[in-house]
Amino acid sequence: MTAVLERVEQGPELKAYVDTTAHRPTREEAEAAVRTLIEWAGDDPAREGLLDTPARVVKAYEEFFSGYGADPAEILAKTFEEVEGYDDMVLLTGIRVDSHCEHHMVAIRGVAHVAYLPNGRVVGLSKLARLVDAFSRRLQTQETMTAQIADAIEAHLGARGVAVVVDAVHDCMGCRGVRHQNVHTWTRQFRGEFKNAERERQFWDMVRADRPQG
Repeated sequence: MTAVLERVEQGPELKAYVDTTAHRPTREEAEAAVRTLIEWAGDDPAREGLLDTPARVVKAYEEFFSGYGADPAEILAKTFEEVEGYDDMVLLTGIRVDSHCEHHMVAIRGVAHVAYLPNGRVVGLSKLARLVDAFSRRLQTQETMTAQIADAIEAHLGARGVAVVVDAVHDCMGCRGVRHQNVHTWTRQFRGEFKNAERERQFWDMVRADRPQG
């Protein structure tokens, strides 16, 4: 599977997509790779408890990395203009993030807060959650994922402003290396009108208002 960057003719935007013509291993090849890793770890892939593990791992990977098959442009394609002139912030808080670190292939878990300022049209709320899934269910760095979500909303909705904040815990810090657990990493992208201090304050006020008190 090969990621390709294509320069869009009418602007400086770089569009990422998956080159489906590149060789993708078969399911059988993927399962064989898992068996190799089990052996490398020091266990016997032929023992009863591990016989079906390669198939289970490959099936799990289909879920974990389903974002590679998602098209952000398609997710955000359908919009609605009949909103009675609504032009203020649309904010979703606490969108679940389930991703995997591209350096160690271990879990990144957290939440995303996503807001935009409509420019005459709005998108269905579930589409924003699907967009987060599209980018989180890939091998990622949190910084890249945060920027990709903001890029997609900015490009495909023509929003006047975009705010994306991700708060996550990385197992590559908690389970290996320094082994510091429950360390939260925050990343943010504020675009357009959200670069204005007052807009940013409104965003944070609404995010905090959604959190349990006490």
